Amino acid sequence: MNVPFDPNKVPSPCFVISAERLRDNGRILRDVAERSGAKILLAQKAFAMPSAYPILRPYLDGTTASSVSEALLGALHMDKEVHAYSVAYSQQDMERICTFCSHVIFNSVTQWKRFTPLAQHYPEVEFGIRINPNYSEVEVEIYNPCQPHSRFGMTKENLQGVDLEGIRGFHVHTLCEQGFGPLERMVEVLEKDFADHLHRLSWLNLGGGHFITKPDYDRTSLIHLIRRLRQTYDLDIILEPGEAVVQETGWLVADVLDVFCSQGVHHAICNVSATAHMPDVLEMPYHPELVGAGSPGERAVDVMVGGNTCLSGDRIGMYSFDTLPDVGDRFVFTDMAMYTMVKSSHFNGVPHPSIGIWDHGTFTLHKSFSYQDVRNRLG
Repeated sequence: MNVPFDPNKVPSPCFVISAERLRDNGRILRDVAERSGAKILLAQKAFAMPSAYPILRPYLDGTTASSVSEALLGALHMDKEVHAYSVAYSQQDMERICTFCSHVIFNSVTQWKRFTPLAQHYPEVEFGIRINPNYSEVEVEIYNPCQPHSRFGMTKENLQGVDLEGIRGFHVHTLCEQGFGPLERMVEVLEKDFADHLHRLSWLNLGGGHFITKPDYDRTSLIHLIRRLRQTYDLDIILEPGEAVVQETGWLVADVLDVFCSQGVHHAICNVSATAHMPDVLEMPYHPELVGAGSPGERAVDVMVGGNTCLSGDRIGMYSFDTLPDVGDRFVFTDMAMYTMVKSSHFNGVPHPSIGIWDHGTFTLHKSFSYQDVRNRLG
């Protein structure tokens, strides 16, 4: 894979974001929004780097937030619409969120009923409820919003006989890094089970997980679907991708600290960690590409690339190389913008990667970390 920057001109370890790649994705999303009439928002749960928001601002309609802090981040740094959703709000959360969000989505009818009196003091805010269509094609259970006994959203049965006066929209999220087909089939279920409600609403948020910026995504069919839903139900349609905004825009640069052989396996230990810096490698599980390396068995020597924490399972993955890596070699992991920085931690106090942006041949360091970050994190 082509790396649009010189890895030797950035610090290590470091997350590097390509401004031009962000613009490329932004242009695709803006085109879809304009041709379909949809609003497209950045899901900050996937990417929340405020120094990159000025790059994305011309292409997006706003941000989504899952907490007060994310909502404030979007309000202050994207300075457009902020749509908030949380599994549950506290009284304090709700009072703060309503002051700077345009849309607030509840996870349950009970939360809506609890906060209806407060909501009446914010006529400028549009309130919605998350629904669960009981249909999803997400295969990894931990990421499946419609798994059995899901805590996300209201089913058709949950809404029977419920007074939804004051609710302006529905939110439905059933995808995870998927193409158009799963969305189309979910919408069929949605229309079958919730059509009566849709005719009474002002907007429908189709959530995230749409891999709109992938080269093989059927954007034409997506545009037609959005147009049809808008015309059929007189609804505003909202999409809130995270991955699609930042896919293939980020890299994690690392150095090899040690190379050894144990029980017949070659190991290369890096100054980055799967558990601390790219946890989806362990949770998803996700196998990032490593520039210049191949799949196991593809090249001359297989090497287990591992992180530098004490967690036994801190393994980034098995890769193959033409020759055995050496101490001081520089590794570059690809597609490291989404669900990396937002999930990273200071576990073990290992050095946290710096964060910077590469734009037109120039690297700008936006954040570096020190002992004080570890010291201040837990008080």
